[in-house]
Amino acid sequence: MNRADRLELVVDPVRRTGRTLLSAGVEQSYVDVEDPRHLHFDYVRRIASAVRVAAPAGAPLHVLHLGGGALTLPRWLAATRPGSPQRVVERDPAVVELVARELPPLPPEVRVEVADARDALAATPDGRYDVVVADIYRAAQMPRHVRTVEFAAEVARVLRPDGTYLLNVTDLPPLVATRAQVATVRAVFADVCVVGDRRMLRGRRYGNLVLAATSRPGGLPVGRLAVAALRDPVPGGLLHAAALDTFVAGARPVTDADDTFGH
Repeated sequence: MNRADRLELVVDPVRRTGRTLLSAGVEQSYVDVEDPRHLHFDYVRRIASAVRVAAPAGAPLHVLHLGGGALTLPRWLAATRPGSPQRVVERDPAVVELVARELPPLPPEVRVEVADARDALAATPDGRYDVVVADIYRAAQMPRHVRTVEFAAEVARVLRPDGTYLLNVTDLPPLVATRAQVATVRAVFADVCVVGDRRMLRGRRYGNLVLAATSRPGGLPVGRLAVAALRDPVPGGLLHAAALDTFVAGARPVTDADDTFGH
């Protein structure tokens, strides 16, 4: 394995039960081996907040995770909503092997498969999931074939009518990638918002933003999401409706035709 492909699980020197998955030196996931409810990264907590309000507390959810990493969210969801059927699609078999070997075993309702996210979506029946979480990166890059309108349409197809799509976007000022993803997701979903660190939303730092979307007009619980973002240890903000219009002004959706790709 060359340096660019190097995978490591590193012990957190502050929290000794914490493990950070690094790919080519870039942080990918963080897992507490004794407490799956502990979520270290703020963007993961924001995704978890959106999952938390997707259904009554404790109610099982059918969830598809596109991008697995160290399986932080599947572990958290299994602990907070026992019995939730979860399917995890991870492209890199080396990641799956390392995580299975070095981290605690998964509950039986979590199934992991090695596949490309878009290929896995294409083979999935309509209306199968309550939530789809996309966190698909190779080191710090989102592959081109998972950031188009056509990909978003496949996500919408496999969601139930009131299902939620949650997408992690890593970006840096002036947030060109995020604006393009918002325009792309809005081309497919009726209701979309962006949640993140307020400094990120102002374009003042590098980091992660979370897009939440649903096919039902007015279907996002934006009030509860905004409160959860504000109460996070890294206080966040939320852009929706007119504020999101302003944020995305001038960006256009990305299509397969725009974005010639290979897997």
